[in-house]
Amino acid sequence: MKTVAMVVLVVVCLLSITWLIQGNDFFMFKVFAPRYANVQREVFENTKSYQQGMIQELYAMQWEYEQADDAHKAALADLILHRVADFPEGDLPSDLQAFITKLKAIKTY
Repeated sequence: MKTVAMVVLVVVCLLSITWLIQGNDFFMFKVFAPRYANVQREVFENTKSYQQGMIQELYAMQWEYEQADDAHKAALADLILHRVADFPEGDLPSDLQAFITKLKAIKTY
């Protein structure tokens, strides 16, 4: 009877230790995963390919804005300002900076 009780106690102890380790991993992941993801995003947003892609996309949107009729310009301006909101304006070429400034002057919130 003592042997069975010892075996059950050892199994319960092993399961408890395993649960504590797994629980610790979960809580560590919960704390550090968002920070790790933020660092990955910041690194990605500072890559040359992201920056050039954003500039190309903004040039394409500027061309669409200039080709659009008045009814669509307001919607395109909102879209363009939304896309450029998190992008540092200092990284934009001067002509795009002027275009964004013009859109901001037109769209007063």
